[in-house]
Amino acid sequence: MQNRRASRETALKAIYAVEVGNNKPQDTTKQIIKPLLNDDAETVKFAEKLLLITVDHSSDFDSIIERHIKNWDVQRLAIVDKLILRMAISELLHFDDVPTKVTINEAIELAKKYSTRKSGNFVNGILDAVLNQFQKENKINKKGRGLIEASNT
Repeated sequence: MQNRRASRETALKAIYAVEVGNNKPQDTTKQIIKPLLNDDAETVKFAEKLLLITVDHSSDFDSIIERHIKNWDVQRLAIVDKLILRMAISELLHFDDVPTKVTINEAIELAKKYSTRKSGNFVNGILDAVLNQFQKENKINKKGRGLIEASNT
C-alpha cells in the first residue's frame, strides 16, 4: 500500500477535476485516481472514498466552513483552500480510523504545497475551529488504537 498522503493528494486532484472541470466522480476515479496510485487497491479505495464523500456533501461542508470564516463568503475562498477544507471535514466526520491531528496536519501540508503562501495557517485556523465545534457537538467518533485522545481536564 502506498501512503495516505499520496491518496489525499490524488483525491484533491480528482475533487478539483469534478469541481472545476465538471467531470463525473466515476470518471475521475478511472482517469486520475487509479493511474496515479498504480491501481493499489487499498490506496485507491481510500482516495475514492474521500472523493465521493467530499463531493456528495460539499454543500453541507461549505455551510460548516461558512460558520468559521469571519466577514467572508465561502464562494470567495481560494478554490484549493475550499477543497482541502471539505476533504478534511470529510475525514473528521467519516473516517473513524484517522486521528484528528493527522487529518489537520495533512490538510495543512496540502495547503502549503498546492495553494497560497498563507493557506497553511488559514486552513489550520478554520479546521481547529471546526474540530472544536464537532467535539462540542459530539460528532467526532474515532475508533482504534491511538485514536482516543486523553483529556487533561
